Parts: sequence; structure tokens; C-alpha cells
Amino acid sequence: MAVRPVYVPRDDRPGVVVRSLDFEWFPGFSTAQKQRSIHSLHAAAEEAGIEPVLEISSKSPEELGVSLSAFHLSLADADGSRSCSVETAFQGSKVFERGGPFLDLLNGTSREAKQDERLQSSGRLLRFEFQGAAWPLKPRTYFYDWLYLSALEQQSGLRETLVGYRGFTDIEFNPKKSINCQAYSAALYVSILESGQSETILSSPASFLESLQDEYTARDELLARQHGLD
Repeated sequence: MAVRPVYVPRDDRPGVVVRSLDFEWFPGFSTAQKQRSIHSLHAAAEEAGIEPVLEISSKSPEELGVSLSAFHLSLADADGSRSCSVETAFQGSKVFERGGPFLDLLNGTSREAKQDERLQSSGRLLRFEFQGAAWPLKPRTYFYDWLYLSALEQQSGLRETLVGYRGFTDIEFNPKKSINCQAYSAALYVSILESGQSETILSSPASFLESLQDEYTARDELLARQHGLD
């Protein structure tokens, strides 16, 4: 057995409810084994009254879920002159004590960006720099969520499809080891859409943060407990 989160869009305010569910885990790295675990997790979600659920990862049994993986989801520059994946944008924006942002990562693959040794050897992470603006480390998932939601906003016709889902998962995400999660970001996006305030909330990073202060305060407290952060 294992425990993994299902991210449910809130309906009372923009935000996400995290439901941690027990399910049967099928060990192994193959896509077939991952999908057995996904089906098991989604069955547990259905028993908990959460359906339909979309798995967002490269192992998703649905083409939509694969395409929405941060490794595959494309994010274009403001002028549309260049695009990269959400993953490469995130990794390439990191600024450390001894280097960064490593903008060359934007020209490579998502896997190359995530595994670049400079991300581990450049000292303490200080901030993010993206498209000429600096981003703080806190709230802890603020920058990643903004990148992911910005990419979703660029996908024509996606809104109507996503709002049909009541939960989102990422079988590759272990909440004990990682902080940013594409399934959480997707659930947050749906909640924002259903609030009827998306034009205001998504109009700028500042408006996004101001509108989600309660959500991010609660989320940072949860992440601090899970990871022993200050």
C-alpha cells in the first residue's frame, strides 16, 4: 500500500483541497506498472467521491495528461518568438549563490534541464529570474504555479476540458521528497476558472499572489511541516 495526494479544486474560494488516499502500489519503473498504480489511486479517489480524475504525468493513460506534463507543456515568450517547456523555464530561471540563471537550459530538453549538474553545484538557491523579473522563493510554489498556469492559459480550448475534472494526480510526485506539483497547479487553475475571477487573478503575477494569499499561507505551512522547512 501507498499514500498519495489527490488535488481537488476548491469551490468556496480559489484554492486546492489535498486529499491523501491509501491505495495499492505496484512497484516498478515501467509505464505498465505506473499505470496500474494510477488506476488503483483513481479507484480509491472514486470511492472517496472524487471523479473524474486526471493523471498528469508522462505515465498518464490519457493523452491529455501526458501533454500537460511540465516536461511537455509548452510556454511561449510574451511576444511568441520562442517557446520552451514549463520544466526548462523553471530550471533555467534558478539563481544560486554561484551562478544562474542558466538561460542555455531553455534551448535543451526538459530532462537535460532537470539533470544539469550546475543546479546541484552552484550553492544555495536565492531566487528566480524570468523574462526580466525577479521572483522570491516564498510562497514556495508561487513561481512554479505561475509558469504552469501561464502555459495552460496559452492552450486554446483547454479551459472547457479541464473544468470537467474533479481531481488531479501525479503518480511520479512524492510529497515527502518534492514541493512543486503539476497536478496541484492544474487543480488550482480549475478552481480559479470556476471562481469566475480568472481574468483578474491571472492578469499579472502581483494580482495572482494577492488573490491567493490565504491559499499560499496554508500551503506554505503544510509544506514546512512535511519537509521540516523554516
